[in-house]
Amino acid sequence: MNPSSSGWINKFGHLVQDESQGYTDFEALYQDLRENGFVYGIHLYHPYFISTEHKLTEDEVAKINLLTALYFVYKFEKVTADFDSFVETVFNFYKELDLGKISFLNKILSGKKTEDQLEKLIDSRIYLADNVFSRALGNSLTNSLLFIDVLIFKNYLKEGFYVLDHARILEFVTINIAYHALNSKNATQIDDKLIQILDSSLTYINLDKAEFDGSYRKLLKSHFSDFERTYLLDIACLTVWEDQSLEYLESEFINTLADDLGSSKLEAKLALENVKKFFEKNFEKIPYLKEQNLAAQYYDGMSKNVRQLILRNSKRLKKELSESKELMSLLSKSTTKELTAQEKKKIQNQLLDIFKSIPSLAIFMLPGGALLLPIFIKLIPTLLPSAFDDNRVEENN
Repeated sequence: MNPSSSGWINKFGHLVQDESQGYTDFEALYQDLRENGFVYGIHLYHPYFISTEHKLTEDEVAKINLLTALYFVYKFEKVTADFDSFVETVFNFYKELDLGKISFLNKILSGKKTEDQLEKLIDSRIYLADNVFSRALGNSLTNSLLFIDVLIFKNYLKEGFYVLDHARILEFVTINIAYHALNSKNATQIDDKLIQILDSSLTYINLDKAEFDGSYRKLLKSHFSDFERTYLLDIACLTVWEDQSLEYLESEFINTLADDLGSSKLEAKLALENVKKFFEKNFEKIPYLKEQNLAAQYYDGMSKNVRQLILRNSKRLKKELSESKELMSLLSKSTTKELTAQEKKKIQNQLLDIFKSIPSLAIFMLPGGALLLPIFIKLIPTLLPSAFDDNRVEENN
């Protein structure tokens, strides 16, 4: 399954028709999504029963986890696995939240089927930056508060109305808890990155108008379901633990919050243990924890995604490259020698002609796409070795 190509929701529907796949209840779903990072807003892994041909990007993992969560919530609440009804219900849910009225409405309504429309809508929920170039390369910031959508959808299936008001309250309390958790500790540069990601992920409230005076605490026991309170406690534990330490004031904040939520100290301890285990397992994989300068981060991100584009189009690329002997020769030469300016220009022009014939590589023809060509040229011989081994034999003869 490829979440960056049209038809992926339909493919997902076929995969989950197997009753042996998936989850038995919401508790099992929640635990798996927490281990995957989705509950924490860190998109690292997708469900075990989803098979993919290539390694997925962060935003693609987020898409799969969001749809998985929504589907199984629907299945548990409605006691039905009818996928067409699910798709229609999710689409109506997002329209109820007024998300269909923002700038991407025309894109959403351009789909021929509800599945096509939902694909575009989920795209709009995943990405925070409306930058076509970054999106196509999977290099834009990914929404970290997507699990709120899942909790609101669960509420929507029960109540059917007033979901926008509840979404605003839940988001307001979530961001307040994150801020007050940070105030219980000595904030670090990493803390600042985390709160910036949370801030940028807000959808239902205006951060400039939000109050951080502690008034959120009176909402904790009466306004939320058990799983919403579990989520709020997990977010608090994530915020205080991400520097891999827990000071006295932080633990006091967590215990006080747990009490306000109607949770026990044991539940708070388990929530902290879950976060600790997650960070110990995934510390090197969490994007905002990597100590790199912006240029290095950009280059690494672009290299990773160019590599993925080459792999996903490897068969077509081999075919197109094999039909251009001069291009093959120049690319092979570039692995051992510095090319002249004229040779580099030839490679660029011939590659652009190939990109025109492969839709998913048309990204390189957008403004700025030429900046990625050196990365593309460097990676092709590495990722498609057989074609260039053959070419080197021809050159030695």
